[in-house]
Amino acid sequence: MPSALPDGEPVPDDGALPAHALADAADRPLGFYLHVPYCATRCGYCDFNTYTATELRGSGGVLASRDNYAETLIDEVRLARKVLGDDPRPVRTVFVGGGTPTLLAADDLVRMLGAVRDEFGLADDAEITTEANPESVDPAYLATLRAGGFNRISFGMQSARQHVLQILDRTHTPGRPEACVAEARAAGFDHVNLDLIYGTPGESDDDWRASLDAAIGAGPDHVSAYALIVEEGTQLARRIRRGEVPMTDDDVHADRYLMAEDRLSQAGFSWYEVSNWATSEAGRCLHNELYWRGADWWGAGPGAHSHVGGVRWWNVKHPGAYAGALAAGRSPGAGRELLSEEDRRVERILLELRLLSGCPLSLLRAEGLAAAGRAVGEGLLQAGPYEAGRAVLTLRGRLLADGIVRDLVD
Repeated sequence: MPSALPDGEPVPDDGALPAHALADAADRPLGFYLHVPYCATRCGYCDFNTYTATELRGSGGVLASRDNYAETLIDEVRLARKVLGDDPRPVRTVFVGGGTPTLLAADDLVRMLGAVRDEFGLADDAEITTEANPESVDPAYLATLRAGGFNRISFGMQSARQHVLQILDRTHTPGRPEACVAEARAAGFDHVNLDLIYGTPGESDDDWRASLDAAIGAGPDHVSAYALIVEEGTQLARRIRRGEVPMTDDDVHADRYLMAEDRLSQAGFSWYEVSNWATSEAGRCLHNELYWRGADWWGAGPGAHSHVGGVRWWNVKHPGAYAGALAAGRSPGAGRELLSEEDRRVERILLELRLLSGCPLSLLRAEGLAAAGRAVGEGLLQAGPYEAGRAVLTLRGRLLADGIVRDLVD
């Protein structure tokens, strides 16, 4: 089951934001996240807001099917234009995620992007990304996306080993993600990412090395590698609880991360966020950097989260309820929160510490500054940046990032 939404105050029917959220908006980058909630099957580890049905009925008989989904989401993009008013900012990044966005027709994804372009305009160097399932695209599909304005694509590879893919309930075959990289390059994509997962029950060190080598050999300019998190309520969690598959531990995750850093750095990739490596600065995911740096983004789609000027809100989760709200002329927002200065300080530390550039020591209070000094002595923060006023993780610190954050925010 998808994870639950947080609590929050009601969102106005028209989606209006407080005046302070729009103040000085021109000084902040603006991005769009477009959520496609459909999947052919649900992966056993996934708790994202996704649905396998091809058609879902909403309130008042409104349909939330794949066939009409693009038009429904475009309605929210038009709502965003009304809420943000005469915002002069061209959109810097657009990221289509899911779910499996490529279950929709390529023309639908292009129409969704076109709505953002028509309502807001796109920056000349805008980054336009879609996630893709390797089995749901072909050269013609990729060519349509590229001709429609997409210039970055992210394929869910996860592993190069069949038995690992089976544990994760992934449906693609080994080798297909690597072929997709070549097809995307042939279609003219400037930037290509492969997503990997390490720590799957039953995965060996050799399995993980093979996955890293296959990903590198495919020739992407970006690789994301995430430790498997077993979320409550997922099929994988139930299988582990029943003893059907083993669970890896934190030491295994640490070893796999070090293997990733070693293999990727030798191949010319450099880390710029704890779980992300790129071959150049141009290859970094600018959209994710908007999140990590607390910029503004509008998340359109069921369950999508947004943030503008210190106001965070989230949409209703069910595609039917989402479609029904928009059909009735209402915001699909389920709740929102106004972030305090303290909330934003803590979030900046939490997110920026994960970046290569680190976070300013000026964000820390006395206890956090003392903890940062100790972390330098323990080899968790780099000494040079610390002397220059920034907290930057060492390789060992990247393994312990969550604990370091807890110390610094005190």
